[in-house]
Amino acid sequence: MSPAFSHTGVAVIKLKNPPVNSLSLELLTELVITLEKLENDKAFRGIVLSSDCPGIYSAGLDLLEMCGKSPGHYAEYWRAVQELWLRLYLSKLVTVAAINGPCIAGGCLISLTCDYRVLADNPKYVTGLNETVLGIVAPFWFKDTLVNTIGHRAAERALQLGLLFPPAAALQVGMVDQVVPEDQVQSTALSVMAQWMAIPDHARQLTKSMMRRATADRLLRQRDADVQNFVSFLSRDSIQKALQAYLEKLKQRKG
Repeated sequence: MSPAFSHTGVAVIKLKNPPVNSLSLELLTELVITLEKLENDKAFRGIVLSSDCPGIYSAGLDLLEMCGKSPGHYAEYWRAVQELWLRLYLSKLVTVAAINGPCIAGGCLISLTCDYRVLADNPKYVTGLNETVLGIVAPFWFKDTLVNTIGHRAAERALQLGLLFPPAAALQVGMVDQVVPEDQVQSTALSVMAQWMAIPDHARQLTKSMMRRATADRLLRQRDADVQNFVSFLSRDSIQKALQAYLEKLKQRKG
């Protein structure tokens, strides 16, 4: 994953972890470092988050990081997920998701942290938090991010049923802000970026913080407990067996 820079003060970051852009510990760490550098560089005012893997935005958390490893590894991994969310959710930069493939679970969470989401108009490009389908519960801060985006009732239904929304439904419920032809996703994201960057930075940044700070503070207050919950949940035999079975099913599908 390497950001491509434009002369307009916008960095285009393309996720690259084939085949499905799983959020591995390495990718999460690299992304956090890249964001930190851009935040500290006054030349940049915005980022477009897209994918460099054809036909996929991100399938979400990396199950290989969550299966058959030590509790210490699970804790390190979950802290990295928290860190990425906090950095993106509270970023002073304008953030636009250019969604050019299915955008699921942790991948959907990344898009939901952005200020604006543009989705390619392809019926296969679904988006949503489908954790319950895997027998997993989305953490409270995933839930908060979704509620803040689409409202309580729509989020309650989507989370309980693990719904994945195709483009038209995603637009209707508010998961995305715009659906455009696939070849126009990047150009639309950049034109939207120009609109957001026309607002004075300090006013926009303070407003963003005012809207989002309480949600972020909730995780910051409970960060250690959230890590402990994740580790104890993942360490259960039943959960490990379920994840192993799911990984086996994926292997057979590939085979």
